[in-house]
Amino acid sequence: MYPLKFKKCFIEKIWGGRAFEDVLDMELPENKKIGESWEVSSHKNGMSYVEEGSLKGKSLEELMESLGEELIGKEVYCRFNGKFPVLIKYLDVNDRLSVQVHPSDDYALRVEKEFGKSEAWYIIDASHDAQLIMGLKEGMTKEEFTEKAKAGNFDDMFNVISVKKGDCIYVKPGLVHASLEGSVVICEVQQNSDTTYRIYDFDRFIDGEKRELHIDKAADVIKFDEHPEISTVETRERIILDGAVKEEIVRCQYFNIDRLQIEGIYNDKLSPNFRVYSILDGEGKIIHSGKEYSAKKGDTYFIPAGLEVCIDGKLDILKSFL
Repeated sequence: MYPLKFKKCFIEKIWGGRAFEDVLDMELPENKKIGESWEVSSHKNGMSYVEEGSLKGKSLEELMESLGEELIGKEVYCRFNGKFPVLIKYLDVNDRLSVQVHPSDDYALRVEKEFGKSEAWYIIDASHDAQLIMGLKEGMTKEEFTEKAKAGNFDDMFNVISVKKGDCIYVKPGLVHASLEGSVVICEVQQNSDTTYRIYDFDRFIDGEKRELHIDKAADVIKFDEHPEISTVETRERIILDGAVKEEIVRCQYFNIDRLQIEGIYNDKLSPNFRVYSILDGEGKIIHSGKEYSAKKGDTYFIPAGLEVCIDGKLDILKSFL
């Protein structure tokens, strides 16, 4: 086992752009609006394949089948019934992201036959005017929501927040969300699910037709009193470590997220479970068993369970783990 790097899975979106080129130094396919780069995924809609080393060409799904507990850790493997638990991607929201909501495990497993979708949005870059929809206005009822949504009347329905680089929003199932103004680049850490219920798509057309909406399912899963959990660079505690500064960003049953600002050599604590390093900025290397793996912004590394690694360089990393 060794630190794994997967081939990026780029996905075109009507709201996408080309920001990954400048913000994360990615090489994108020409003449396409890229909205998502799936970095670590065992989902059929964007499977990850190992890019380098003796496991080159293997899918994450194949690795789960052949390595299982050795890959992600016994406790995680058992807790999620042998399924890979998370999906990590980048988003380039260059235009308005549709107003949407995600179901919980209970609803999604019953209706969609897959996990629900808790997710966290870490803002890597944002225009000065960036605004997101996060939740509904106070006092909105299911009946009022359904009536207004089916009539296409979305005036004064949503809670709007401004965001900036370094903010992180924990988007629980049932929280209505979207982008509204400006542009943002996001690192998204979420459950292994691709279930989204679309409420409003700003009357956009694709191939001459409006995208499908899911008003009734959305009304079933919305938590009408839900508010976003937001942390910022200013509000998070900075923990000084040997070679790094750590910020604890998200703690939940589905995933944990830390930000690591590394200068020099940092020995990441050995874990019985897997870890994922999303390199947001900088340049350096990951070292395992005397071998060096180049790391720079835009790279993502999957560290299998029980692997001892150290990180050398000047790097800003989002670490996702269980």
